[in-house]
Amino acid sequence: MKKIILTIAAMAMVIASCGQNKKTEQTQNNQEEKQMKTLVAFFSATGTTKALAEKVAAVTGGDLYEIKPEVPYTSADLDWTVKTSRSSVEMADKASRPAIVKDLENASDYGTIYIGFPVWWYTAPTIINTFLETYDFSGKNVVFFATSGGSTVDKANAQFKEQYPAIKWTAGKVLNRATDEDVKAWVESLKF
Repeated sequence: MKKIILTIAAMAMVIASCGQNKKTEQTQNNQEEKQMKTLVAFFSATGTTKALAEKVAAVTGGDLYEIKPEVPYTSADLDWTVKTSRSSVEMADKASRPAIVKDLENASDYGTIYIGFPVWWYTAPTIINTFLETYDFSGKNVVFFATSGGSTVDKANAQFKEQYPAIKWTAGKVLNRATDEDVKAWVESLKF
């Protein structure tokens, strides 16, 4: 009888231990998910996209990060009407990857990344490719927001989904002259 009681007690301890391990594992997973932060990264050649990125960061509570070229763009570089301007040359070359300042710390801490840019030649500037290839966002939720004189981000959405299939893409949007309320409505409409 004593052996039976000891066996039952030992089994109860093993079962309790297994349940506790599973509970600890679930708690750790929940804590990891809660610790994943939001990043609002942006490239802004003239300041327009920066102002929008600040609104997105305010609404999402995300960390604001500027994607900075190692060599800043001048107004002559941005003159899209000149075929030899820096922006025209970069956009004509699909392999162009303008160098960026690599100062984003702890990129792996972010689970959701918003990336803002001005639309150039119906898509994202190639500096966005540089950013995506510098930091590994595989398995992360990524969505674009943009400013534009009349284009959409449809081409960028399709292009980047094809080029970087390991990223969980959510279709982005042009948010010209968006108010705080517009940005909030857009963010709340996203399904990650």
